Amino acid sequence: MKLPAEVRPEWPESWRLSHKYDRLELGPPDPAHLGYQYSYWARRDATLALVARAAPPPARVLDVAAAQGNLTLTLAERGYRVTWNDLRADLADYTRLKYERGDVDYLAGNILEQGSKDPWDVVVACEVIEHVAHPDRFLAQLGKLVKPGGHVVITTPNGGYFRNRLPRFDKCPDPSQFESVQFKPDADGHIFLLHQDELRSIAAKSGLELLQVTVLTNPLTNGSLRLRTLLPFVPRNAVTAVERATRALPGVVTSRIMATTAALLRRPETSS
Repeated sequence: MKLPAEVRPEWPESWRLSHKYDRLELGPPDPAHLGYQYSYWARRDATLALVARAAPPPARVLDVAAAQGNLTLTLAERGYRVTWNDLRADLADYTRLKYERGDVDYLAGNILEQGSKDPWDVVVACEVIEHVAHPDRFLAQLGKLVKPGGHVVITTPNGGYFRNRLPRFDKCPDPSQFESVQFKPDADGHIFLLHQDELRSIAAKSGLELLQVTVLTNPLTNGSLRLRTLLPFVPRNAVTAVERATRALPGVVTSRIMATTAALLRRPETSS
């Protein structure tokens, strides 16, 4: 994909903001924003690995809340047939600006309400489930969008991370109180950050098999605890080595020190 060289005067604000993030996500390392970049790149690579495990190209993939379409376009360039989806219809044309090759369709709107007569092989929802008031219903709806035997890939902040102060979903007596504030962007819009046991529970209730959970991005990778000031002086391969080493620690440790969860789920085959 190609990054538009410069912001044009006629662009809407949503395009301008997307271009700002694209310069970080698609551009070279930026010493002032390395925590964001390393976290994004780790999350992107984990997502691509889970999609590859779920199905090889040319499987059909739906990218939910795809925003400026970086994952959509990457998957298309790898041979997948990808459907871009977002509530913000204006971002479809911004995504088209970056297109170079591959099979991409555009479907704006609330896909969970629209549904589909032709289910996908894989549905991807990155950094979305933490913005909804009913993550259990959301996951169940994602499962209905894939064909029997198909897969769902999600990423979300790890609720077990030691810096998380948000309430547990399974301890909230009335999640509907958050319906008026759901779907807000960025960290200010986070409602519940799922713990691994909660994810397993709502996956089971949604009729999905949880095949793999990966935790990633430690405090060095994401530049928290004031470590962002050190990142410009730490070689990238050293950051990658620390990330790899911390992922290999026992689960009781990683569930507390890793900030992000990536999960692969499967819709069981229907009985004949």
